[in-house]
Amino acid sequence: MYKDFFGLSELPFTIVPSSRYIFLSARHREAMNHLQAGLGGGGGFALLTGEVGTGKTTVSKALLSVLDANIKTGLILNPTYTSTELLESICDEFSIEYQTPASLKTLTQSIYQYLLNNHAQGIQTLLLIDEAQHLSADVLEQLRLLTNLETESQKLLRVLLIGQPELQYKLQTEELRQLAQRITGRYHLLPLTSQEVAQYIQFRLQVAGCRYDVFSGKAIKLIAKHTQGVPRLINLVCDKCMLYAYYGGEASVSGDIADKACEDIMTFQRPIGSHNPLAHSGVHSPDSFLKPAVPYLLSLAIGIALAVGAWIVVPRFISVPEFISEVNTVSSEHRVLSEVDSSESLSVDSPTLMNQISEHRQSLPTAGVSKEDDLSRVDEVILPFVYQSHNPIVAMQTLFSLWGYQVSSHDANCRDAERGELYCYQQSGNISNLAIINRPAMLTLQDQYRTYFSVLYRLTDSHAQLLLAGKRVEVPIEWLKQHWTGEYQLLWHSDMAGQTLKLHSQGDEVVKLNRSLSQVLGEPLGTKDRFDQTVKAKVEAFQMWQGINVDGIAGKETLMLLDSYVNENAPVIVAKQDSGVNK
Repeated sequence: MYKDFFGLSELPFTIVPSSRYIFLSARHREAMNHLQAGLGGGGGFALLTGEVGTGKTTVSKALLSVLDANIKTGLILNPTYTSTELLESICDEFSIEYQTPASLKTLTQSIYQYLLNNHAQGIQTLLLIDEAQHLSADVLEQLRLLTNLETESQKLLRVLLIGQPELQYKLQTEELRQLAQRITGRYHLLPLTSQEVAQYIQFRLQVAGCRYDVFSGKAIKLIAKHTQGVPRLINLVCDKCMLYAYYGGEASVSGDIADKACEDIMTFQRPIGSHNPLAHSGVHSPDSFLKPAVPYLLSLAIGIALAVGAWIVVPRFISVPEFISEVNTVSSEHRVLSEVDSSESLSVDSPTLMNQISEHRQSLPTAGVSKEDDLSRVDEVILPFVYQSHNPIVAMQTLFSLWGYQVSSHDANCRDAERGELYCYQQSGNISNLAIINRPAMLTLQDQYRTYFSVLYRLTDSHAQLLLAGKRVEVPIEWLKQHWTGEYQLLWHSDMAGQTLKLHSQGDEVVKLNRSLSQVLGEPLGTKDRFDQTVKAKVEAFQMWQGINVDGIAGKETLMLLDSYVNENAPVIVAKQDSGVNK
């Protein structure tokens, strides 16, 4: 509609993938280098992960475009398959003949013969699997067995797994440890930086034939902020911006237009690291939810106030392992580091470091130090400890220790946690989510395109305490936001854990659920042992409050969030004296 108005040859911000619009940022190029190195040299697996819309498909297409002519490639999309169906799909993709119905043995032999024939002709075979987070553990194990097909010097089949962040956590499980060890190249793709957002917008406009800068600097900053650098969201917002400019007869996109477009588009999008009940299937419509929940909506408001008050003032204690000492109290706004295993503590309040900050400030041309400069000073002290924290198993051991369990590296996983009546919860979120759950969490950090792991130990309104390389360090919240990908994994415990309670369920677990919901929602304590419409309405009210899928079923996520309000004996990250956390 606005194409002719702006003098364009085509629409520049369509979300349909096109090879002409492939924009390779520094991070995209870095990803390609890592994956090429991982797939070269006889490697079997490479892994590319990233949030929805960050450009994983862009990287894979760019990678395919630079492969040597002797590489035969196949692509499988949305692989919600059984092991047999996966092998059939591989055969279909490479035009390998097979009889139906075929057994796993027959399919494997057909693929093996095809790979041998390719190898004899000097052809390498590469299989790309998109949306690989949907693959079950059994199917992933079948893939690993396929890569056992090899010569003395190299694998006959190489596999690139492309998926969302939860794929990383799936590969950390005990049953997939053999596959994880075969991944010779991996990369987690982050969104674009603010500077890259500007380059991305200008690049697409130029490809579409634009002769001038359509977007103002203020508009680009707003778009970068609201979309968090996710290319797909940038496309949606920019398209809406140009449409609004066209309606108003304006030849450029101002900050006001961008602000309105961001509000319109992002209202219906799920930002990185936040929960959105509309993002799940099976969400009840407003009418279907309100009808059974009307009796509880009024009490819900009271319940929220009571629950928040309880969250702040109810005493919660934890027995911390001996190797963790108390953090020294310091008054400076630049608190950075406290030792965990030493009576001495290194803090920005220490004379040497404070002198460095003072000298640095005096060297600046303007009075004071910018936020960016403060954070770079934090980097100098903290990053050496971050770089020592590259092993997720060590981080999981630390997480277990906060619950009072000293486990070996072999047992530091989600499957064995259940033997100690602990359960894993893996998600992407933000500081606010973690403050509400109020449990220590293993965080995935990113720096210089590499992944590291820390444990969030304590949270205040301005600082976070992390366990890194045997030390407890304290960093500003802003620093954490810059280095944390939003991915986290935590442990939780509940007497109802492992259950899925829904309509018509009955027994002691339903009684416990009813009592806990009544406590949190401010209702008189219920004693029903049958999951009826009344209990379902309470579950729905709680789910709506927490911003999760409103289905009236008390499953893993609902029970975990409910436990964060009623379990006073679990480890917490928000201490009782802390009044709040910036969200």
